[in-house]
Amino acid sequence: MAAAVDVTSFLATSSTSTEALKSANLLKTIFLNSFIYGDKGVGKTTLARYILPNASIIEAKNSDELSTALKSSSEVIITNIEHSPNIATLIEQINLSSAKIIITASYIFSQDSIDELCGVKIFLSPLKERPEDVELLIESFKNEAKKILGISQDIDRGSFIADTSQNAISLRRQIFFHSMLQGVSDKEIMHLTQGYLFEKLGSKNDYKEFLYLYEAPLIKSGLKKFKSQLQLADRLGLNRNTLRKKIADNKKYIEEI
Repeated sequence: MAAAVDVTSFLATSSTSTEALKSANLLKTIFLNSFIYGDKGVGKTTLARYILPNASIIEAKNSDELSTALKSSSEVIITNIEHSPNIATLIEQINLSSAKIIITASYIFSQDSIDELCGVKIFLSPLKERPEDVELLIESFKNEAKKILGISQDIDRGSFIADTSQNAISLRRQIFFHSMLQGVSDKEIMHLTQGYLFEKLGSKNDYKEFLYLYEAPLIKSGLKKFKSQLQLADRLGLNRNTLRKKIADNKKYIEEI
């Protein structure tokens, strides 16, 4: 069961993320450096902020700023340590620092160095391996979108498939985009399309080249709604062979949406 969360919260309901949260709760109570690693967007910085909500958060590539923080701050979160211009020097500065430190990275770049610097290592797996967390994040992002976009009614997810290609980054973007399109008028759709086409038009075959913008979503939604090519062809006033050709011509775009 997930607890209520705030800006420094780490949403956890799957077994792996719950274990990570248990380690985080322990780290909140003791003075021990830690290392959190995993793919981009899995929640490394969020979990680090949960442990140290008042810490300075500094990218490892910003070496001067980081050097100052390690000397003057009591708590420091170092993100993406693998991007440091000089990891050896940074490790030396961390060893000399009296601050409580959390390091994040995409991978364990040096087992010996990490073991020397950090007493606890936490791995966050990709969201595709944590479907329970995906559902929790969808609800969180829906609520965030409603607040930011001023939407009063509940956001209808429809039948979209959660985009976890970039973990929470792509999922949040998908929810916000879906939220903005909810209730959009035909005039607004045409306005967006006009703006897109204005930047793209210029060749001699543009009509044919950009026809997919209309045909691909029409066919995709029609097949979902009517369940068969025969029914869709009838609704669109096309013969079945014409529809089959259009499906073949737009196959790449239909699969992408």
